Amino acid sequence: MHPTILPSMAPATTTTISSIATLSTSELMDEAAATSRQLASLAGHIVLLAAELDRREGWRDDGATSLEAWLSERCAVSPATARAWAHVGNRLSDLPQLAEGLSAGAVSFDQVRAVVDVARPENEAALVAQASECSVRQLAELAKAATPPRPGAPSSSAREHETRAVRFNDACRTMSAQLPAEAYAEVRAGLEATAKQIPSDGETRWDQRLADALMAVVRGGGGPSRRPSPPRRRSDQQESTGDEVAPSHYLVVAHVPLRSLTDEDSELAGELEHRGLIDAVVARRLACDATVVVALDDDVGHTMYEGRARRDPTPTQRRELWRRDRHCRFPGCRNATFVNPHHLRWWKRDRGKTDLDNLALLCEHHHHLVHSKAWRLEGDANGELNFVGPSGRVMTSRPSPLWTRVSAPRRGVPNR
Repeated sequence: MHPTILPSMAPATTTTISSIATLSTSELMDEAAATSRQLASLAGHIVLLAAELDRREGWRDDGATSLEAWLSERCAVSPATARAWAHVGNRLSDLPQLAEGLSAGAVSFDQVRAVVDVARPENEAALVAQASECSVRQLAELAKAATPPRPGAPSSSAREHETRAVRFNDACRTMSAQLPAEAYAEVRAGLEATAKQIPSDGETRWDQRLADALMAVVRGGGGPSRRPSPPRRRSDQQESTGDEVAPSHYLVVAHVPLRSLTDEDSELAGELEHRGLIDAVVARRLACDATVVVALDDDVGHTMYEGRARRDPTPTQRRELWRRDRHCRFPGCRNATFVNPHHLRWWKRDRGKTDLDNLALLCEHHHHLVHSKAWRLEGDANGELNFVGPSGRVMTSRPSPLWTRVSAPRRGVPNR
């Protein structure tokens, strides 16, 4: 059994900016250390509460699909933080000494997180003692070294191959890659060789030249999946000089006001689908080499509605739904893979329209909850949606702020 330690919620001593400014450097350091111990104590409390909630599966009462989803919505933390709380809390249920050390502030949450997967009742006392002498990085290295290979586990090279991955963070426009050693060496050598061939003005940083090299490789269309260029007409072939750039086979979607493309003085913004806002200059540069598709929008820049003309949203409406919602609209649910449009006022029973304000993306789980009448859904999908649970609790969902921001100037709403 883990200890039942309830940490004090009071701050260490001072909290205002003016009072903190009067402290000496030594006092600042002492108070920062004391506050960090309080944070560790509070972290111990929250993860043990989360573990007990998970044991009871109490998160189901709020319509969540998991403890992580509930923590993310109810405690307003990121999915990564929610996963860390849930994982550490569940492991600490069987590790009373680590739990006590965290709840007492003797070890930090990051230290516990570094060793929790290799901790056992027989070695947790030693791990608590080591935490006072080691950094988080050192503890992680010790934990990795102490992890024995599983019987029948694949070789290190096979594990490296199985863990290969490239991940994109659309919010920050960053990407990370995990590659086997030989693939990593090949990619690095190739990008560096390409970067060295790119002319430089002597002021462009090396990391920027590497970014240019990456784009050069991508735009070059190398790789086994490259499609052949479409055949040109005979007249085109006769006029060809051999210097043409093959058309790209990558699809990049930008939602752009028509005035941005036709008026050089226009400052209207557009939006790269899944990636955020762009200015008019970027939009016009993309249009130079792009296929332009014109869609009819309403007075706030959103795709026109279908009313009762059809039940299923058009492909254009689905694209706009994704741009507005980004994922399941249920508060705290980040599922963006298996989502479908849902009519707020049902198509058949309530004669609801296939209009954007009556459509919301829901994952299969929350779609079922709404259709089984366990949850009620009310409001305007373009504005505020209210999910009303069996207990009467109301949770609010709003569109993506990027989608709202694009329409705000035309609605007369100031950007925030």
